[in-house]
Parts: sequence; structure tokens; C-alpha cells
Amino acid sequence: MANALIYIIGPSGSGKDTLIDLAREQLGQQPGVCFAHRYITRPASAGGENHLALTREEFLARQNAGLFALSWYSHDCHYGIGIEINQWLAMGLTVVVNGSRGYLETALRHYPELRPVLVDVAPDILRERLARRGRETEAGIERRLSRNSSFDLEAGKGCFRVDNNQSPDLACQQLLSIINQHRRKGACA
Repeated sequence: MANALIYIIGPSGSGKDTLIDLAREQLGQQPGVCFAHRYITRPASAGGENHLALTREEFLARQNAGLFALSWYSHDCHYGIGIEINQWLAMGLTVVVNGSRGYLETALRHYPELRPVLVDVAPDILRERLARRGRETEAGIERRLSRNSSFDLEAGKGCFRVDNNQSPDLACQQLLSIINQHRRKGACA
């Protein structure tokens, strides 16, 4: 089985970071799989995922130098995945990244082996999670929910799906199953 790029997507508040962290805890030291960190123009202290914080200037300098395999702009931040993923894929590793729904079509053009995984959550649960974290206004939450429903209609059909409406542990088991299904056994770490 060929190596794959596992591209995790889902709306803000769906639990992507939690599921990626849980999967990393279980698979991060096993051969055959690597978890990429994102480079983001957001302070490391902002919470959420374990990312590499860059200033806008640092990000653009790295982008202009060709140091990102994938990069996009969303929610007032620049996001990038480093070119190290190309080396990992060339070594036969399966690579897991935290992607972007809006960038999915472009990512698929760059990486035909990409396997999109949509973390799915019901709108009422998503609304509650977004309100609980306290980053957006009520209007901002409604915009996110609207964006999520339009994505599901447009691009979610070709994605593997992980249901994160119950416990993160149950959802993580679904994610691990997808990763292991595409993981090349016996590759070096």
C-alpha cells in the first residue's frame, strides 16, 4: 500500500486539535507515521493546537523562500505546512496534517495521494463548543455555522468522516482506523 497524506479538516470547534493530539499520543512513536506541525501567524499562547508561531513577516519570508508545501490564509492568520512533509512522504511515511477545508481543492491538486478526513459535528453541538470557548460573538458563531453547512454541501462528499458528536476517545478510534488503513507497514520512523 502506498504512503498517504492524511489531511484532517473540519469547522473550528469540531475537535480536530483534540483528535490529532490523541492520535499523536497513540501513533507518534510508531514507525510509518508522522504528524506535521503547522506554522501559523498566531501567538503560541493563543491556545488550541501545538503550532509553530511566526510573525507575518517571518511567514511571508518562508513562503517566498519556498519552505511551505501547503499554505493558505484564513481567519486573519497565515497557515503553512513545511516542505519536510515531502521528505517524509518520499521515505514512505504516512503523514498526518491539520488542513483547511477552503484549501482542500488546491491541496488535492498538489498531492493526489491526499486522503481528506472531515471531523463532523452536529450544528447544535458546534454552536455550544464555539460559545464555550468565547472567541467569537454570536454573529461570528452564526457565520461559522453557515460556512460549515455550505462546505458540507459542496466538498464533503469525497471525505472520510469522523463523527465527533460523542466522546473524543470514540472519535479518535475512528481517526486511528482511517490512519492505519492508509499506513504503510514497516516504513522507518
